[in-house]
Amino acid sequence: MSGRFLIEGSEDARVTILLAHGAGAPMDSASMTAAAKALLAKGFRLARFEFDYMAARRTSGDRKPPPRAETLNPAYKAAVAELGAKGPLIIGGKSMGGRVASMVADELYSEGRIAGLLCLGYPFHPPGKPEQLRTQHLQGLKTPALICQGTRDEFGTREEVPGYDLSGSIEILWLEDGDHDLKPRKKISGFSTADHLATMAEAVLAWTARLKL
Repeated sequence: MSGRFLIEGSEDARVTILLAHGAGAPMDSASMTAAAKALLAKGFRLARFEFDYMAARRTSGDRKPPPRAETLNPAYKAAVAELGAKGPLIIGGKSMGGRVASMVADELYSEGRIAGLLCLGYPFHPPGKPEQLRTQHLQGLKTPALICQGTRDEFGTREEVPGYDLSGSIEILWLEDGDHDLKPRKKISGFSTADHLATMAEAVLAWTARLKL
């Protein structure tokens, strides 16, 4: 832990990835820790941080609902500034964390402060409400982006997402039978969570190799 950040990996890593958590679980949740471990194995430097409402839960136990995602945009930009990554920086996160990152990405990308956007389980719509899309800002996204999505993610399935109007800068990695945490049912898919996270990390490595860093 370094101040407000949980930082892992070599300072000499070519690329740093900054990840924010989802709406209901902290930066050191089992899901985020497993994803971070897979990315660390590919040589990335990982930094995780929490929005204030989540950090407050550690001391106050206050379980009030998270604020609206867009109100967290300033906090994400502040985290980028505070982290002060020396080399190429990819921003993103799990679910809501990735959504917030996606809303500030173009501003930071145009300023040369980030090289790309990584979303682990993007919340395209609330579960059971496919008409409430959260994709308008993704239509004109200029930042190179990689979304890693389970095919049965209730926030956006493989049947739904191809019909959305998304920017050509967005690539999507589909993980067979994965849920919102990218976890598959092994008896059905033949894959384990570890398999999918390894595939995710390998895809991120290949994707960053194609970026202009």
